[in-house]
Amino acid sequence: MIACACFTGPTFAQIQTGADQTNLYVPSLKGKRIGMVVNHTSVIKRAGGYTHLVDSLQALGLTIKTIFAPEHGFRGQASAGEKVDNSRDAKTGISIVSLYGKNYKPTPAQLDSLDVLLFDIQDVGARFYTYISTMHYAMEAAAEAGKPFIVLDRPNPNGHLVDGPVLDPAFKSFVGMHPIPVVHGLTVGELAGMINGEKWLAGGRQVSLTVIPVKNYTHATAYELPIAPSPNLPNLQSILLYPSICFFEGTVVSVGRGTDKQFQVIGSPNPKNGPFQFTPTDKPGAVNPPNEGQLCYGLDLTKVNARKQGFTLKYVIDFYEKAPEKDKFFLKGNFIDKLYGSDQLRKQLIAGVKESAIRKSWEPALSGYKAKRKGYLLYK
Repeated sequence: MIACACFTGPTFAQIQTGADQTNLYVPSLKGKRIGMVVNHTSVIKRAGGYTHLVDSLQALGLTIKTIFAPEHGFRGQASAGEKVDNSRDAKTGISIVSLYGKNYKPTPAQLDSLDVLLFDIQDVGARFYTYISTMHYAMEAAAEAGKPFIVLDRPNPNGHLVDGPVLDPAFKSFVGMHPIPVVHGLTVGELAGMINGEKWLAGGRQVSLTVIPVKNYTHATAYELPIAPSPNLPNLQSILLYPSICFFEGTVVSVGRGTDKQFQVIGSPNPKNGPFQFTPTDKPGAVNPPNEGQLCYGLDLTKVNARKQGFTLKYVIDFYEKAPEKDKFFLKGNFIDKLYGSDQLRKQLIAGVKESAIRKSWEPALSGYKAKRKGYLLYK
């Protein structure tokens, strides 16, 4: 079951996230024992700034029993891939269970004392961004435990795009769990509806799902996130470039981790890459970054019109063609295959296939997804 309403509107200033609209969900939570899947992006807009959702709901007298935290932790400060341990929030005293460490999924024992699970995390619209994987496992645990699941929806800053290869289920992983393209064009609320409707949860289960929609939002709305969603996506430019250059995370090329231009510069020690130079260094949120301490040559993409450019493979194709040792371009274990959702890109790069031909290879799966997506849209 999905309870929702649909709204449209043109401007950033008019947008109200699901969390902002407390009148739509707080009454149903009174007297309930609540588990919250949240992080530092889970905020409510208030005059003069933002308050954290946990603090806001506690102030309204709601009973929050457990916080479930995704990759980067509850406060969003851990590096990518860094194990996050269970803890207790110093401000509220609420127990924090990490869903990025020993287990990705709430256990039956952790849900036993709860009446409802609430999800409110800002996504960026790329299949390999792991907050949506956390949502999947939380939905799955709720379905198995017979607990209702509420999504407080937020805009997708890449929601104007639907592009890229659809994941091959044989390459399913935590950085790609669903047969959707790299840029899926859904909000987390819409994606939750698709996961539920397509019965992608284990055993084909479905959860009792309620989505509190964003007010005054369409997929064409340009949305700049008020809070950086993770340490290495510091601004809108990095978020718009992220789907196109994240594939370099499976190669010897740096995407700017360990600099102040994360996911806005690309480079490696190969001078043929381009004229821009940078040196990654160890820093909070980027512990032991790729090519640490090495002078990297490449491109500065901070001035690129990333929204107009859209999703492209031109950067990874160009850097592969310029690589002096192509057999060492891809990292061991072929992590790039998990990011891409199949082994086809790696094989196509080795074979010298052009981007136009690579794009053709995404069909008919991409068109099929676009048709399926229409049935789950909550916004124009």
